[in-house]
Formats: sequence, structure tokens, C-alpha cells
Amino acid sequence: MTESAGRETHPAADLRVLALTNLYPPHHLGGYEVVHHGADRWLRAHGATVRVLTTDHREDGVDDEAVHREEGDVHRDLRWYWHDHEFPRRTVRERLALERHNHRVLRRHLDAFRPDVAVLWAMGGMSLSLVGALERTRVPVVSVVHDLWPAYGPLVDGFARPLARLGPLAGPLSRALGSDRPRGPRGTVLLNSRSLADELRGAGALPDAWSVVPPGVRVPDAVPDREPWRGRLLVLGRLDPRKGVDVAIDALRSAPAGTGLTVAGGGDGREDAALRERASRAGLGDRVRFVGAVDRDRVPALLADHDALVFPVRWAEPFGLVPLEAMAHAVPVIATATGGQAEYLRDGVNALVVPADDPVAVAAAVGRIAADGALRGRLVAGGRATAHAYDEDVFHARIAAAIATTVGEAAAARR
Repeated sequence: MTESAGRETHPAADLRVLALTNLYPPHHLGGYEVVHHGADRWLRAHGATVRVLTTDHREDGVDDEAVHREEGDVHRDLRWYWHDHEFPRRTVRERLALERHNHRVLRRHLDAFRPDVAVLWAMGGMSLSLVGALERTRVPVVSVVHDLWPAYGPLVDGFARPLARLGPLAGPLSRALGSDRPRGPRGTVLLNSRSLADELRGAGALPDAWSVVPPGVRVPDAVPDREPWRGRLLVLGRLDPRKGVDVAIDALRSAPAGTGLTVAGGGDGREDAALRERASRAGLGDRVRFVGAVDRDRVPALLADHDALVFPVRWAEPFGLVPLEAMAHAVPVIATATGGQAEYLRDGVNALVVPADDPVAVAAAVGRIAADGALRGRLVAGGRATAHAYDEDVFHARIAAAIATTVGEAAAARR
């Protein structure tokens, strides 16, 4: 339909959307949260009212005054089982208190906000009983799943594990305690890759009905001309052993002379210290620069200041967005084709693909693109074409359409 002024109105306009997630920018750690934040902004820009319900997690160095001015209707009221990059042991009393607190928070927001739909995003480490509580209401649910939380969530949920041992008694007991049996993704289930679908199916953690909606990136209309090769490599993303930053550091030993590496990312302070120590022990300390977490608005300038992105992840990441961001900004990519990014990486076309855990192969790829300007040009052109095929506005529109369709189907079923 259209407004009287002739502007197109999206079907999600005027909907009241309650989004649940464990982390939310700027207090966040990775791309899942950034993708969620972008979808919320798109929905608001197209007429939806979005309220976010997330945990009370705080990242060091974030200006909370700026958060309150800029973030919109975000409530950091929930508690979760994760703390300081681990899941500490809790007493039964502490677990029950956490569950009851979270259910009180959810009921309060359901009563005050009266959403048309609830959207579940990153639920790992959360009270999965909240999913069961939503299922018992008449609020339709959309689950946007971009990591393995349906598989690992029940294993780290301090309420789910003891209840699972009770068998048929779990449901009545959990309701008597003021909670609900834990649940996995419900309603309309949207995944970011077929790779993730395969893993969740293998773990028995995926409903029968689901679809893949890959995320995207903002592609600038124009990018600066690339400077001659200067030997500046970039690793961008959360510091986590699975990301393989150690492989990029080790690759400097056999990379062309003068090659340096910038490591941009926050996360586990222990991993940061281990990586710094690794570079120092190898005598590479003066060639590796650690700059910490980078605000999203600084990423384009950071990419423009480097000659190539190295994405050496060693695990089957559900969908690596960082290579696409580099491609969008005309930066050549060296990457492992594990997990979801294997669905868009093409060796010699939009990236140089290397094996996981192989610093020598990474160094050889650096040598190839350092010595061959024509190859760099082909990778940049192929990368830009790939990035355009994964434009974030397409992703946002598909998420919004799924939300609107879910609401419409629920309304029709009630009639």
C-alpha cells in the first residue's frame, strides 16, 4: 500500500516489535549484535516501533550517557548466565532468582508495550524459558538465528540443565516455580547460512520449518583509489581463539619483508594478552599493532588504511561478514572458506582462499597479491560485485517482510 503523499509504506510499518537478545550495541562483542542493531534501525525508519530487551552486560570504555542519548527504546534489564567470557557455577537459589527476575521483566514489558510480534535474536546464555513464556502468550514469534545458540544454549542455561533430568515433571515444576520449560527457536525461523542449518540439524536443534536469509553489508557508491602496496595487513573482529588471529601473526615470519599486521578487535582480555605475548616471543612485536575494539563508523577508514584483510578463522563460523565488508570497500581478502563464508568466497575471483591453521599458506597469499597488481585489481572487482549481491537493505527488507507475514498469519489464525 502507499501513503497519500505517494511514498511506499512497508508492511511492517505501525507494528510494535519486541526484540530479545543477549547483547546489544554499543555494549556488544560481535557481528550478530551489529546485524540486529541494523535491522532495528531499518524497521524504525520504515515506521515500526521497536523495543529491545537485553541483558545488563556492560563493556568497559562505553560512555553510558552517549548510549542513553542514541540507542532508542532499549532496556538492559535482563540477567544472564554468562559472565566474563565463561559460565560460572551458581547455586540453585541464584538460578531461580535469575529466572524469576527475567520473567518479571518480560511480563512487565509485554503488559506495557503490548507487542504485535516478538523477535528472538542472540539467545545464548539467556534464560531460554523466556521462549517458552512467549509461546504461551498470543504474541507471534520470529527467530533470527545467526549462531549455534539453539544447540549450546540449553547446555549453558543454568535452569535448563537440572530440569532436563526430571523428564515429564519438568513442565509442571517449572511453571510452579514461576518459569516455563526452556525452548529453542520458535515461530518463523530465519538462519544466516545453509552451513549453520546443517550444524543445527546435526545437533537436533532445528525445527522442521526454516529458511535462509543471508545478512549483508552497506556498499559505498564509490571508494578511494587503492594506493600502491605498502604491506599493511588487517585482522578485524572479536578476539577469540576460533578466529585464528595467531595464524595471521605467525604468517608474518615468512611474509614479504616489511609486512605489518594490525589487529582490531575487543573481547576476551586473556586472548588479547596471549596474542601480544605470541608476537613478542616470535620477535614480531614491532610488526604487530593492537588497536582494540573499533567503532562501526571507523571501520571504513580502517579498511582504507590497509592493503589486504586476513580472515583466518579456524572454525565453521555461521556467516563471516568481515570479508564482505572488506570487499565492499575495495580491499583484497585472504580468507579460509569455512562455515557460512564458503557460500560466497571464490578463490581467485573475490578472494584468495587458504587452508585453516596454515600460516605458510597465508604468507604465500600475501606474497602473491603484494607482487601482482593485476591480481589485486581482479580481487577488488570481484569482491565489489559480491558485496553488491549481499546488500544489507535487501536483508533488512526480507527480515521485515518475514515479521509482517508472521503477524498477518497469526491474526488470520485467530479469526
